[in-house]
Amino acid sequence: MQEVEELPAVWDSLWVNADLATMAAGGERYGAVPDGAIAVDKGRIAWIGTRGDLPGEPAALARTVQDMEGRWITPALIDCHTHLVYGGNRAA
Repeated sequence: MQEVEELPAVWDSLWVNADLATMAAGGERYGAVPDGAIAVDKGRIAWIGTRGDLPGEPAALARTVQDMEGRWITPALIDCHTHLVYGGNRAA
């Protein structure tokens, strides 16, 4: 039998009602998890899954709960590029 890590009584934050792109292989494209939730504790992801699989009511599980209103949460999706025509300092 595999030992299961005990969930904390209260996470630092919990995002609910989000579509998650987990990039997990198999299943949905991009590892999509519709109506998902992500819990963070001490700066690290502590739990991820569907909102229906949360081990309790969101308000009882985290100090802050953020309703994402169906928005997507993606892992490290950063578009940090520029074009040659904009070469030089564009701070102003």
